[in-house]
Amino acid sequence: MNISKNKVVSLSYELRVDGKDGKIIENVGIDNPFTFIFGTNSLVPGFERNIENKKTGDHFEFLLGCEEAYGPAHEDELVEIPITAFVVDGEIDNEMLVEGNPISVTDSNGRCFNGIVDEIKTDTVVIDFNHPLAGDDLYFTGTVVDVREATSEELQRGHVYTNCSSGGCGGCGGGCN
Repeated sequence: MNISKNKVVSLSYELRVDGKDGKIIENVGIDNPFTFIFGTNSLVPGFERNIENKKTGDHFEFLLGCEEAYGPAHEDELVEIPITAFVVDGEIDNEMLVEGNPISVTDSNGRCFNGIVDEIKTDTVVIDFNHPLAGDDLYFTGTVVDVREATSEELQRGHVYTNCSSGGCGGCGGGCN
């Protein structure tokens, strides 16, 4: 069976940034493959385009330029927030405010945004809200572990259901992929 729309695909792969000899940032083994429904816009389009029509056992290897992946980094995604916004119990939370730390920030409408502490200034903190892989070229190499038809339930929910011994979806620390 070939990879096509609404098929459940399981992959093992290695992901590097900046080319074939770049730094490995993710390694997904065959014992716990990445599993998803193909063609549901859950992955960057360049990724799906490079594995479409492959079948179980096929190898893949490709480079996605940043434009095909998470796009370029944008300067307007670097936001300065008053340092007073990080006061907890009357004091600045210095453990949270470390350059490179991931951080969640809630706006005045209660929406949560994830970013990275980019710079700490005297009166403000610069948070980078770009995707962590924005601006990076992504090099994938891997193997198609399995391809099967998605069930009607999986298609309705929009994700793959993984059964486990502790009660199914959610019972094993996330049970659903």
